[in-house]
Parts: sequence; structure tokens; C-alpha cells
Amino acid sequence: MPRTARREVSTGGAGSVGDPAVRAVIDATPQPARDLLLALRALILETAAATPGVGRVEETLKWGQPSYLTPETKSGTTIRIDAVRDEPGRVALYVHCQTSLIDRFRELYPDDLSFEGNRAVLLGADAPLPEAPLRHCIGLALTYHAQKKRR
Repeated sequence: MPRTARREVSTGGAGSVGDPAVRAVIDATPQPARDLLLALRALILETAAATPGVGRVEETLKWGQPSYLTPETKSGTTIRIDAVRDEPGRVALYVHCQTSLIDRFRELYPDDLSFEGNRAVLLGADAPLPEAPLRHCIGLALTYHAQKKRR
């Protein structure tokens, strides 16, 4: 499978995965992590559509992981999602490790979210998806570069 495959996604469409490469990665993920990835994907696309200044979202594979970019506006950092190796039922939402995003997420949601180092929010199938904190964190990631420019 190629390392990178690109698919432009309308930020309004959070339903089925249209890109065959991304669909193959998600379909190959065992349950219940697959359902978590689909829910997280939908949350990313819904949040992008509702966040001013984000623009079109591009869905692609980076490092074999479904990834979401803001190529037109360049407002945000790349968000990647994937199942956590050796931990069935867990998924991660990754952001670039050289951003300050995970530190910010920790400050905002120390009791609502779990983290891995300076690069990931960890989620498990054994608990409901914390939608409100995730929407806020995703919105911060999708506007990370635009916010830096305003400071």
C-alpha cells in the first residue's frame, strides 16, 4: 500500500469513507477500534465544517494512518487517527509532536482525556466518546497555525 494517498473531503460529509486507501485502513482495523475510528473521523469532519477559517479538509494517508489537513487555508496542523498497537479497543488522535497542542489539551481537560507524551490523545471503546472536549481539541488543532499568527 502506498505511504500517501490523497482524497479531498467536503467538510460537510462525515458519512462513509470515500477514499479507497483510507477505507482499506479503517476496514482492516479490528472491532471495536474500527467504530471508534469512524466516530473520530466524523467528529473531525463535523468540527472542521463548523469551525470558521478551516476551509476544505483533505483526507489522506500519512504513515499509513488516516490524516486530515487544511491545504487551502493552512490554518491547522495535521490530525492523524489510528488504532493503538497492542491495545485492542484503543485509538489515538495524533497531532504534530512539536506543537504545544497536547500540553494545552492537558491543561483544559486533565480529567476528561488521556494522553501519550506530547503527541496523542488516547481513547478507549470501554467509555463513551468525550465529544465536547474532543470537538474543542480538534478545533484547536485545525486552527493551530492561524492562532499562532494572531499572537
